[in-house]
Amino acid sequence: MRVVVVGATGNVGTSVLRALADEPAVDSIRGIARRLPGTRYPKTDWAAADVARTDLTEHFRGADVVMHLAWLIQPGRDHATLRATNVDGSARVFAATAAAGVPALVYASSVGAYSPGPKDRRVDESWPTNGIESSFYSRHKAEVERLLDRFERESPSVRVVRLRPALIFKREAASGIRRLFAGPFLPGALVRRELIPVVPRTERLRFQAVHSRDAGEAYRLAAVKDVRGAFNIAAEPVLDADELGRLLGARPVGVPPRVLRAAARASFRLRLQPSEPGWLDMGLAVPLMDTARAREELGWNPDRGADEALLELLDGMRERAGLDTPPLAADTGGPLRVRELLSRVGRRTGL
Repeated sequence: MRVVVVGATGNVGTSVLRALADEPAVDSIRGIARRLPGTRYPKTDWAAADVARTDLTEHFRGADVVMHLAWLIQPGRDHATLRATNVDGSARVFAATAAAGVPALVYASSVGAYSPGPKDRRVDESWPTNGIESSFYSRHKAEVERLLDRFERESPSVRVVRLRPALIFKREAASGIRRLFAGPFLPGALVRRELIPVVPRTERLRFQAVHSRDAGEAYRLAAVKDVRGAFNIAAEPVLDADELGRLLGARPVGVPPRVLRAAARASFRLRLQPSEPGWLDMGLAVPLMDTARAREELGWNPDRGADEALLELLDGMRERAGLDTPPLAADTGGPLRVRELLSRVGRRTGL
């Protein structure tokens, strides 16, 4: 089996490469990324390509599975650039999959594709995927779900799998995640549990997470098993104020949602951090996911808890952990994070 992984150098892509390399049914892997990594991965050859511009069909010929993971989160202030990759680029990946005659497509959707839903019970994969209007990320994920609906109607012979994971963390992705969401002004030395005295207890601020390596396993299973459709991917426990307080030794303190959003909006407008307030809106609105289908039909069971994944991430931020790929390398932001500052904190890519 030959697998093509589009967006192979990021948080999830690097875990997918490791999982596929350990799969006996996979003979070869092609990793596709805009900027090629300095490290090598078993069974993997590389090609430089941009889903927004490059003709992908020839890269896909001869593949048994295409995995589409490529997605932009920054520059968060340039929605045209984000859309060109996330929505238009996804359409180009789907079209190239059909043109190359690839029999299976695995797409990286997200909990962010879901419409607002409950936080006191779990929803399965039939919950509507119309997104959260105030979040560009959620709108784009929902729009690509509609593109994939159309692709399935027009290409019924292609086996299509959609994985909808929760937040994905690992130590080696810490530098990349810090750049994407916190920006250049967060000192890594301050990311210590003992320096976090309180956590917000905010209505509906309950979320799920999964370790990147467990997410990679879900993609491996989706590639080799004869399954179709959507699968929710998340580990236990749900992360809320009480759980975060326990993990960090911090005290939960009541904070109204409007106060959190005002702080997010002000820090974004002042260019103190690159994440627009829509990220908070999405976190407050999306439902908690039931993962029974992934466990029963994929045979997926995470080895690590959501709490372990979060603590790994925080430790990795403090230690400036990374991998030798452009999205994850600890030095991608440049000396004293100068390249991050030149990006105008989410106005242009710069990295």
